Amino acid sequence: MPVTSITFDLDGTLLDTARDIFVACQRVLAEMRQPARSEADIRRFVGRGMDELITRCLTWDAPPEPADVEEGMRLFRRFYAEENGRSTRAYPGVLTGLQAFHASGLPLAVVTNKSLAFTQPLLAQTALADYFQVVVCGDSTPFKKPHPEPILHACRLLGVAPATNLHIGDSINDALAARAAGSLVWLVPYGYTEGKPLCANDCDALISDFPTAWQQLEALQRQI
Repeated sequence: MPVTSITFDLDGTLLDTARDIFVACQRVLAEMRQPARSEADIRRFVGRGMDELITRCLTWDAPPEPADVEEGMRLFRRFYAEENGRSTRAYPGVLTGLQAFHASGLPLAVVTNKSLAFTQPLLAQTALADYFQVVVCGDSTPFKKPHPEPILHACRLLGVAPATNLHIGDSINDALAARAAGSLVWLVPYGYTEGKPLCANDCDALISDFPTAWQQLEALQRQI
């Protein structure tokens, strides 16, 4: 079947947001008198939403108390609202690829585990907002990736069948969500993989960058 829509992960796929998240997490840890984390740590912790990020930041010899996680999340919301977008940049080739995808007429959506309050300002600040008809965030549905519901929800909003959707992400969470939704899934190798290297078996294709993804999609559509 031809691809009739594309959904994209945000952090680690479209945008390199790790530096801003790292700075916000460091501020949280300092406020809570916890040891600092390295930026490499934070990159491993990104991908499953804010609650999981803070839980991982506060986990040392034992899991943190629920009250500490709540306090960490409260602080993170405050600090990340201040840091969000300061150092974030689109990955090389993303704008070129998005322009080609958009010009093709395919409906495009973002499906991210990031909260809506942070996602919308970030898309606007990085000039990506106009490319997407739909944005599904970590608080848009009761579930986050790797559950398939965020991708299924995006497909419903776009009015397309999940089986004809292509999801492009950067981690096994994206692959699991897309495959459970019945969608094609391509992964980029440069994002946040929670410290777990990707392999070709995790997805339908590993793509080096967005211009390559566009060329591969064109070739795929011609074969159908």
